[in-house]
Amino acid sequence: MKEARVGGSKGTKDNMLQTGRHRPVSTQQLVDFAPLDREQRTHVDTACAAYHLGRKPQTMRVWASTEQGPIRPIRINGRLSWPVADIRRLLGAS
Repeated sequence: MKEARVGGSKGTKDNMLQTGRHRPVSTQQLVDFAPLDREQRTHVDTACAAYHLGRKPQTMRVWASTEQGPIRPIRINGRLSWPVADIRRLLGAS
């Protein structure tokens, strides 16, 4: 598919629209997380924890790998799971 140019300058992402396709959307925009007070799971994945803490998922991964963040995850089959109780504590919620 051809790209349609918008505006006068050439080659910048902001000036190009893709015709016949949707624009790329990050996974953060596609997922709707439950409010933390309604969360029934004891642990959540990295994307959910990052959303509630207002951080990027990569920041959460750095906290896990360096073990220097305010909360520590557990690993389940190699995946990070963040304790909901610790997230609530960190945010000052009960």
